[in-house]
Amino acid sequence: MPFVKVDNTRLFYRLEGDDGRPVLILSHSIGTDHSMWAPQAADLLPHFQLLRYDTRGHGASDAPQGEYSIERLGRDVLELADALGIAKFAFCGLSLGGAIGQWIALNAPERVTHLVLANTSAQFGPRSNWEARMQSVSSGGMAAIVDMAMGRFFSPETLAQRDPHAMSVRRVLLATDAVGYAGCCAALRDTDHTQLLHKIQAATLVIVGDKDVSTPWAGHGEILASRIPGAQSVALPAAHLSNLERPRSFSAALLNFLLPAADKFVDPWEQGYEVRRAVLGEAHVDRATAATNDFNRDFQTLITRYAWGTIWTRPGLDRRTRRLLTLAMMLSLGRWEEFAMHVRAGLMHELEPCDLKEVLLQAAIYAGVPIANTGFHIANEEMEKSRTGQG
Repeated sequence: MPFVKVDNTRLFYRLEGDDGRPVLILSHSIGTDHSMWAPQAADLLPHFQLLRYDTRGHGASDAPQGEYSIERLGRDVLELADALGIAKFAFCGLSLGGAIGQWIALNAPERVTHLVLANTSAQFGPRSNWEARMQSVSSGGMAAIVDMAMGRFFSPETLAQRDPHAMSVRRVLLATDAVGYAGCCAALRDTDHTQLLHKIQAATLVIVGDKDVSTPWAGHGEILASRIPGAQSVALPAAHLSNLERPRSFSAALLNFLLPAADKFVDPWEQGYEVRRAVLGEAHVDRATAATNDFNRDFQTLITRYAWGTIWTRPGLDRRTRRLLTLAMMLSLGRWEEFAMHVRAGLMHELEPCDLKEVLLQAAIYAGVPIANTGFHIANEEMEKSRTGQG
């Protein structure tokens, strides 16, 4: 398992993705671990190298005795990044992770390219609340606070549905080391960045939950958004762990904030040309390019710039999902030549026969059995060509 030793404490981490991509560090809430970010990982990996880690006192990281400080937790991140050779990074932290992110942005501004502060605060409320929570876990273990914490993490509707993410968080919370949890409670108890927020230089996004009773907009998110220069804000219909209650909306907010800075100077035609080749295959695009003439050149430019460079590059849907949607539309409209082309290209990349089967069965119900019958026939032909190397 990957560990780095920091301040005589082992920190567990996961570094995933392409080394050539910009690094995004994800820092979790108190009482959870790095797995909290699993729903976002699939959305973010095509665009970033992801560094997830277990904050000291949590998950597979060590839980040293004593009270922790937000400075110590922030230095843990910087030393972890140093050990992995990461000089600059974007940082997204939720709750405790957001407090850590504020400290890093204030004390190592040259390291942080972008800062996302989700369901967090510059100051986390009365010290007495944290003292009481520390006493509860010290005397009764994590079971003493699990129901209270879950009621803050998730909305009543999510808990009533026994959402699998919520049930997983409950298990992680119960398995958290009480010593480590209390140590991080002390860090939150003592955190107060209120008078320092104006010094944060990184481009910042503040994410809040409309149902968050721990760090609501009033008195928490609004202070971050108003005092950090140029900060943007997004509100989601979620409780404290907004990334789990609204995972797709959370990912969309991250991508909309983090990607434009990298992509705004890219010509949609150039980007579209690359995506078109990646989706349809080199041979198909080479044939289309060779067949371009004065009569159809404007049309080829149109679809490359707008279909491939504007729509297929949007981060809100992954490429596999866009392939499936395109297949369903081509089926419903009876565009058989296009359907065959996208089946062929899909089988060469993200799609498998089971994916095609599900689209065709869905089409049988919503577009008609004859449509699906023809689709199955064409898909079978393309799968056979793929199997025999004739595609």
